This record gives sequence, structure tokens and C-alpha cells, in this order.
Amino acid sequence: MDAVRELRKKYCPAALFIAIIIALVLIFAGQRALARGIVLGTLFSILNFVLMGMSIQLRMARTRRSSTIVSLFLVLLRFGILAVPVLISIYYENYHTATTIAGLFMVQAVMLADALRKQVISGQG
Repeated sequence: MDAVRELRKKYCPAALFIAIIIALVLIFAGQRALARGIVLGTLFSILNFVLMGMSIQLRMARTRRSSTIVSLFLVLLRFGILAVPVLISIYYENYHTATTIAGLFMVQAVMLADALRKQVISGQG
């Protein structure tokens, strides 16, 4: 599963870097709650991406029935983990809910931006 590891090495640091840059801009603008929310959401987005990669490895060497059960359990676990930052941002005023939710999509946004960048460079877009 070197391909999954390479994707993780490529996208997770980029997502965290972008979140930190956005957070610094928000801090300098006096919006600390927004900055905390984007970083919190991004950290859990990275955790979700890592768990998704691990779940692929767990499903490969199993029968269809056990693979289905493991997949269902891992999806529910990932949903539960993604609910944690949303609940934190709802209960604590130090975290902004909208930016926390936006941070949860940071890895996916980085992946989409990379795909769009590749299309533009190759001339297909």
C-alpha cells in the first residue's frame, strides 16, 4: 500500500500548511475562534484520511462477508471521529463551527485543487 502512503505524504502536509497559513491570516485579523476552528477541522480531516487509508489495507485480505462488516464498522468509526470537532466547536466558543466544518474538508479540497492544477497544466481544462 505504498500508493496510499504516498498520497498521505503528499496531501496531508499540504492541507495542514494551508490551514496554518489561513489560521495565521485570521489571527492577524483578530479572529482567533475562526483560526482555531480551521486548524481543528483540518487535524481531524487528516486523521480521517489516514484512517481511510488504513481501512483499505484491512479490507484487502478478508472474505467478502468479513470485509463488509469491517468496512461498515470503520465507516461508522470515521463518522464518529468527524463528529468530535463539530461537537467541540458547538460546545466551546473558542472554536467557530463554520470554519471547523470547512477544515473537515481541507484534505479533499487540496486533492481537488491538485487535480485541477494538473488538468490546467496538461491543457485538458
